[in-house]
Amino acid sequence: MQITPETLKQFAENTVEKMTRGNFEIIGAYLRGSLCLLENPLLGGSTDIDLVFIHSGDPKKPREILRLTNDIHLDIEHHPQKDYLKGRELRVHPTFGPSLFNAQVLFDPQHFIDFTIATVRGMFHREDHIIQRARPQIESARSRWIEFQNEPVWNHAQSVLEFLGIVEQAAQAVTSLVGEPLSERRFLSAYADRVEHLDKGGMYAGLVGLLGGARVDRRQLQGWVNAWDQMMNDISSTQCPPQIHPHRRAYYMNAFDALLNSNQPKDVLWPLLTTWTLAAASMPDKAPEAQPWLDACEQLGILGDDMDERIAALDMYLEQVEQTVEIWAMEHGA
Repeated sequence: MQITPETLKQFAENTVEKMTRGNFEIIGAYLRGSLCLLENPLLGGSTDIDLVFIHSGDPKKPREILRLTNDIHLDIEHHPQKDYLKGRELRVHPTFGPSLFNAQVLFDPQHFIDFTIATVRGMFHREDHIIQRARPQIESARSRWIEFQNEPVWNHAQSVLEFLGIVEQAAQAVTSLVGEPLSERRFLSAYADRVEHLDKGGMYAGLVGLLGGARVDRRQLQGWVNAWDQMMNDISSTQCPPQIHPHRRAYYMNAFDALLNSNQPKDVLWPLLTTWTLAAASMPDKAPEAQPWLDACEQLGILGDDMDERIAALDMYLEQVEQTVEIWAMEHGA
């Protein structure tokens, strides 16, 4: 079967029709993510379909992953209606705002979502609203960095997750000045395009360097992808969080292959590191299956003897993002 955007949207519509039939607790559903944003959402021949269901009360589970084919899955989030009651606040929310602005409504019998989206889209691109979405992200990243540098333990997955979380917030802050949030698989490639738009193209090389990219080549990265695949064999499906659910395995592996064979193979670093670290964090401390991940992190300098240097580099990166955001605000009267 040939997979096209139209085919994927039909999958989404069929899923919504099936899940809302006779379920009066669900008051709305919308499509978001790459299928709403990109002409070709496939990367390496695989993609996910991002759906959100809104419930009148508190949903029983926040997220579920459902398989459609080996290469296509549904990534469904369940939100309570109360999260959508203040449309003007959602307009300046760093993630909710862009998600709703680009959403495609699939089920809305009471026109509840239509009203909320109309409020979000009103003056969405006004400069003061853009800066209100950017500043909280860099402020949070800086606050987390202050706490992080005093963390006494470096050699475990939670520390790496926190490091990557700070990097992500800072990167999202600067790129939110010119577009929607960066997605996980295309994080670095999209980041390169966004900072180039801001005439800050050097920030791409700086971010790759912050992740330790200067220390690795395509061959090393391929070896790590193979080790990632082995860890996913070892981890129990009951251990892993939704981000690395077994139904998402081909979604990542196909993307890794596509990125490794692109002109910028180091773009694979972000999705590889984030998911590999999640898997390591889901295992017992010092699990032998996590040793290749630990070796990789030490080679990249985000664990081990070089960690102090990397914390200092993160500080400099945050300063650059802070300056970029504030200069943009002054230039645009925000």
